[in-house]
Amino acid sequence: MKKSPNKLESMGLTVNKRSTLKTLMSQWQLMLMSIPVLLYVLVFNYGPLFGWSYAFYDYNNGLGAKAKHPWIGWESFEFLFGRKGKDFIRSLRNTLGMSVINLVLGTVSAILLAILLNEVRNRKFKRTVQTVTYLPHFLSMVIVVSMAQNIFASDGPINQVLLGLGMAKEPIPFLSDGRYFWGMTGVINVWKEVGWNTIIYISAMTSIDPSLYEAAAIDGAGRFQRILHVTLPGIKSTFVILLIMNIGHLLEAGFEIQYLLGYGVVQDWSETIDVFSFRYAFKNDMYSVATASSMFKSVVGIILLVGANLIAKKLDEDTLL
Repeated sequence: MKKSPNKLESMGLTVNKRSTLKTLMSQWQLMLMSIPVLLYVLVFNYGPLFGWSYAFYDYNNGLGAKAKHPWIGWESFEFLFGRKGKDFIRSLRNTLGMSVINLVLGTVSAILLAILLNEVRNRKFKRTVQTVTYLPHFLSMVIVVSMAQNIFASDGPINQVLLGLGMAKEPIPFLSDGRYFWGMTGVINVWKEVGWNTIIYISAMTSIDPSLYEAAAIDGAGRFQRILHVTLPGIKSTFVILLIMNIGHLLEAGFEIQYLLGYGVVQDWSETIDVFSFRYAFKNDMYSVATASSMFKSVVGIILLVGANLIAKKLDEDTLL
């Protein structure tokens, strides 16, 4: 026989439902403000998922979207990982390489800059440095790439400094040698985003209880020891959350830098999955292959995000889900 629910349980369930509904009603302004964001996500993030069906059809742009296109099943994915998929495997390698470099350099530089700014006592100097470092975030990537072309050119300032200091005997071909492309991309991304990424860590440091620093100073801890034993543990949860989110975007190394700088001889090192999808869709007229590559990237990103979240949960760290 099934046991009837306890009155207290029923009352508790009713109370929980009423309390939740009461909370939502009391915050109706916030709920109303979230509607445009929800619509934006549904239209631009979930709406395009219907286009994944193109990966299973031999889509011909000349016939139009409403025409009946031949069903090809998994042929697009077999193309990506088969003998003809050398371009995709190469783009996957480049994406992972540049993503790891961006993740490591971006995280380390943001934490270091945040710690340095947190230790500065002069507020004017601190605000000036913050403003100067996060302003590049608002620059168009086209402008940033144009600046990078001049800076990393054979007769650019970096090569001039290296030659002047005797660190190089001849100009280094940053723009024409693929071996330097990944590192150059990492440097450009750090310069553009380090100030913006630092804001989150600085806000996390401001929430640390000042009495912890006072107690550490009384115990004889120096500035470096206070950073090591108070500041870094204080931002640990923020670091874990951001790391999980970044791991979920591990296959998104970028498009603009790779597309604008990745021409000619450096294409073997610069082409990412996004550039591969763009090239096969609009230059090779192979929309099914382009859709399959984008679909693969999205699915792997979800798997990485869930996997990183599970690992963090097992390590008893803060998680997203």
